[in-house]
Amino acid sequence: QVQLVESGGGSVQAGGSLRLSCVAAPFTYSTHMAWFRQAPGKEREGVASITVGGGRTHYADSVKGRFTISRDNAKNTLYLQMNSLKPEDTAMYYCALGRPWGPPLNRYDYDSWGQGTQVTVSS
Repeated sequence: QVQLVESGGGSVQAGGSLRLSCVAAPFTYSTHMAWFRQAPGKEREGVASITVGGGRTHYADSVKGRFTISRDNAKNTLYLQMNSLKPEDTAMYYCALGRPWGPPLNRYDYDSWGQGTQVTVSS
């Protein structure tokens, strides 16, 4: 597994913005970096992914048009810009590395996880 460290979470009002960051230790095996989130009592769900090589992105329908995933390969850092936040975006957000063969946001295809950063959106 690769060490991942997230930061940038916090509490904001609905309509606000946050930018999450994830610094990864050097890696060679993974093809995708992604953000997942998990709210209390719910399963962990994929939010957005990006390929390490080509920068191809994929988003969950619930965040399309509001969230943007990006990465800086030179810094081994993954970002998630979150705009127009809603109360239903409240969750623990996790950074992950993996090699998905099918849908890019299948959590079972990711084998390195960060400790998470909490995002709370109030109405």
